[in-house]
Amino acid sequence: MEQQQHEHLRVTRLVQVPYKGEFLPVHAISMGSQSPDAPCLMYVGGVHGLERIGTEVVLSFLHTLIERLEWDHSLISGLEQLRLIFVPALNPVGLVRNTRGNGNGVDLMRNAPIDAVSRPPWLAGGHRLHPSLPWYRGKKDEPMETESQALMQLIRRECFSRPFSLVLDCHSGFGFKDRLWFPYAYSQKPIDHLGEAYALKQLLNNTYPHLDYEIEPQSKSYTAHGDLWDHLYLESLETKSVFLPMTMEMGSWRWVKKNPRQITSMMGLFNPVMPHRLQRVLRRHIVLMEFLIRATRAWEKWLPTGQNRQISYQQAMEHWYGTKPQPTSPITEGGNPHYEPYDTPGSP
Repeated sequence: MEQQQHEHLRVTRLVQVPYKGEFLPVHAISMGSQSPDAPCLMYVGGVHGLERIGTEVVLSFLHTLIERLEWDHSLISGLEQLRLIFVPALNPVGLVRNTRGNGNGVDLMRNAPIDAVSRPPWLAGGHRLHPSLPWYRGKKDEPMETESQALMQLIRRECFSRPFSLVLDCHSGFGFKDRLWFPYAYSQKPIDHLGEAYALKQLLNNTYPHLDYEIEPQSKSYTAHGDLWDHLYLESLETKSVFLPMTMEMGSWRWVKKNPRQITSMMGLFNPVMPHRLQRVLRRHIVLMEFLIRATRAWEKWLPTGQNRQISYQQAMEHWYGTKPQPTSPITEGGNPHYEPYDTPGSP
């Protein structure tokens, strides 16, 4: 792992992956506080090489912040209480080849060692048939792909030691609406931090009531094997960190509807082709990404604790699952005061 130092930025080469006799790097660009007590916000793109718009959105926002670092004292001072990390192109070989999977044909979001407990959609939910088919998980019991392992190591190092961390992983596809998904994908049971996810949703909706994102557990749309964020979230429950990974699924069907000729190419199915539409998409998500910076930095102001956490959890259960459970919140000795586990229906 190599690092390059700049006044406000640190560029780290996480790993290199082979392609046609060369090696393509996976970089992480970080800025802000290095204090272990500072919250962390991470933007990820390029997990699926076909969905280039995810990388473009992350790079566009990174460019904006770099320009502001030259003159915006409010941004510079705000970064003293926040750590920001960008991984714009996790799957560089897929981006070069315009494929969903990496150089081995593996879908990095189907690659984790976790199986869906309910029947996922055939093929799309992950399979082990052949790497020439999309959504290939990789061979059973083999190590995870190099890119997946690099991201996991970064998350463990940067997020799990902090009191609060949030990830926005940028994708495209699946429908006409822009969605913000949080775990689980492998199961329809609620996550332990469902109340925190609902509090973030309410904070966004109250602050920007005209933003149009469908915020929900991924399992409300479909379940899947091998979801990397499920795997990392479950691992985070063994730590003292509140870790909320979210996937932004940009609704690419709208672009196809406005320009039906896009359906004739795989790239057109997942990316805006017309230049004006690309610019519109790059502008559209800036408000969300700026909001997440402020929400992460001020996490103690809105993250529910104690009785408010129980109330938020019940509201979330009613909103997303149509039920009103009566959770308990025993505080484990030595545990994180912001994480009080519930006895939730369906928990293992």
